[in-house]
Amino acid sequence: MDEREALALLAGELEPVGDDAAVVDGLVVTTDMLHERTDFPDGTTRYTAGWRSVAASLSDVAAMGAEATAAVAAYAVPEFDGDDLTAFVRGASDVCEAVGAEYVGGDLDAHEEFTVATTAVGRTGDLEPVLRSGANPGDLVCVSGTLGRSAAALEFFTRAADESGDRRTTLLERANDLFRFEPRVVAGRALAPYATAMMDSSDGLARSLHQLAEAGGCGFAVDSDAIPVDDALVEAIDDGDEARRLERAITFGEDFELVFTIPEGALEGARAATDVDLSVLGSAVESDEGITLDGESLADRGYTHG
Repeated sequence: MDEREALALLAGELEPVGDDAAVVDGLVVTTDMLHERTDFPDGTTRYTAGWRSVAASLSDVAAMGAEATAAVAAYAVPEFDGDDLTAFVRGASDVCEAVGAEYVGGDLDAHEEFTVATTAVGRTGDLEPVLRSGANPGDLVCVSGTLGRSAAALEFFTRAADESGDRRTTLLERANDLFRFEPRVVAGRALAPYATAMMDSSDGLARSLHQLAEAGGCGFAVDSDAIPVDDALVEAIDDGDEARRLERAITFGEDFELVFTIPEGALEGARAATDVDLSVLGSAVESDEGITLDGESLADRGYTHG
């Protein structure tokens, strides 16, 4: 059983399952778990691991259109190292500070593999949370920022493994920088009054579109020319293979951008409300039209745990 099958099973047991976070009396709560083997390539610094782990949960808060309040982390390693632990906490604290939240601690434990479990909380305030289920045919489907940043980071981590000296150092610095994404908390809050549905792109754009479609009972028609591929991915895949770049941009995941739907008439207001670039990818259509990219069926592919 993989992650998707497990979530489908739980959907029958837990009513809140299905959105990026749970909302209880205006309080937004979410949790994530990351492992060294699957989530932190060789060369990931503990500072980057702290930033990225907590940022993943803060991104879920952003996807609900909520204001981030605080985060905690459970940190487990085979053997404690003071410098590593301090660097992790500094990374976690810095990403919280970047979005107006506070890192307030967590737990320490021994484990055979470096593992992190994070929880973030936020508040919706006077706004309703933005769920995945509100898309309507005719809405525009949009994404914040660019896609492919994490895919590019992995390319640089992989190249670094075959290098040494200054070249290896330069590649690892580039990879770690790309891995430290800023959660779109401020943008999510700004989009909340306008968006009809929203989630983050942690599992990739293609997977996100399928999830939004399933939740909202609609389809999507998307144009590949409108997909904002990150410059770093163009740099990382520099052989001119645009098809490969596009495939990585829409299926690799781990970019943590906001994928959302919005009425066409509200787009101008949404753009004025945030300084993050918003790209219109296409539109929501009737469910029987499916999910298409340039008129061809777009497969439900993306990052899956397990």
